Amino acid sequence: MKRAQSPDSQTMPPIPLEEQLIGVNAKTGIFPGARSWSGGRFRVLGKGPLESYCYHVMSRTCGGEVLFDEVEKEALRRVIWRMAEFSGIKVVTYCIMGNHFHLLAEVPHRDTWLQRFEGPEGESKLFDHLRTLYSRAYLGLLRDELADFRARGMAVLAEQRIDALKKRFCDLSLFVKEVKERFSRWFNKRRGRRGTLWMDRFKSLLVEGKGEALRTMAAYIDLNPVRAGLVKDPKDYRWCGYAEALGGSRRAQRGLCKAQGKPVDGWKSAGAAAAYRCLLHAEGREIKDAQNEKVVSRGISAESARTVLAEKGRLSPAEMVRLRVRYFTDGVALGSKEFVEGIFTAQRDQFGPQRKIGARRMKESDAPFYTLRQLRLKPLG
Repeated sequence: MKRAQSPDSQTMPPIPLEEQLIGVNAKTGIFPGARSWSGGRFRVLGKGPLESYCYHVMSRTCGGEVLFDEVEKEALRRVIWRMAEFSGIKVVTYCIMGNHFHLLAEVPHRDTWLQRFEGPEGESKLFDHLRTLYSRAYLGLLRDELADFRARGMAVLAEQRIDALKKRFCDLSLFVKEVKERFSRWFNKRRGRRGTLWMDRFKSLLVEGKGEALRTMAAYIDLNPVRAGLVKDPKDYRWCGYAEALGGSRRAQRGLCKAQGKPVDGWKSAGAAAAYRCLLHAEGREIKDAQNEKVVSRGISAESARTVLAEKGRLSPAEMVRLRVRYFTDGVALGSKEFVEGIFTAQRDQFGPQRKIGARRMKESDAPFYTLRQLRLKPLG
């Protein structure tokens, strides 16, 4: 795949992907916390006895006119996953398009989720969790602030400070708001632009967290690039949950296992991968007119759907290898173990100090293929 480049890349040398995403990958430092959310679109939130509730979230750029390039889609993907991990929200699946994104999110019951921070070790566990988003410097100042409150006999203020942090967890509105704000700051700096990026508040639909409703909604989201005519098969669109799952991401696989009511790690063992592929091809077929000549609604061709269903959703080992190389890798080497280790040794300074070996076996392939995973900053060359 051609490397994603910045908008002015025609006059400048290509900038490696990881260098363009430094601001997205960085931990938050001394930065004002999220403000409370108020006003705007009416939405229904799950407040019953269930352990969690699922929502289809959609947000579009202003007027739909701002279009994201490949680097910006990747940046938004990373912001979504990081904020989901911090917020205690699980991503079932997602799709990032040129001017909008879809997200199927599972929001757990806050009181139940917060039980992990109770007891004598609760505050220590909270700080461990905060590391997913905040820098060491910020957390050091926070610890000093809490210690100062307690030393001066103002333990109540310390508890209020901790409670304010906990209120940011398991809150759909705060989660989406911060995703959009964080991405907007990075995007505006990258483009040299100012002003609002997103149109109004996000839309959300409460979805039953199991059964046909959840499966159908997940398929609807992953089929977006097919309906838009960008690809013929959702596996070929890099920025959706299904493609990420095929690329080997366990978190994406677990989300789609949830959508299908399969065991959390049943992507392969419980047949979730094949079942979901069949569902996508059954739900996403194109629609033609009464004469069966003109396509009135774009989708997966009838021939492709019949083939996939006949094969029961299975992908060949060769196709799985292609997908594993294709998705979320940059500067990858593929070959025998000896070949990849040689590349790793020659480019050792490109990797972190804790990386001991270079060759990683591709589990999808029966052949002894090995790959060199993503480089930190520079592509091989």
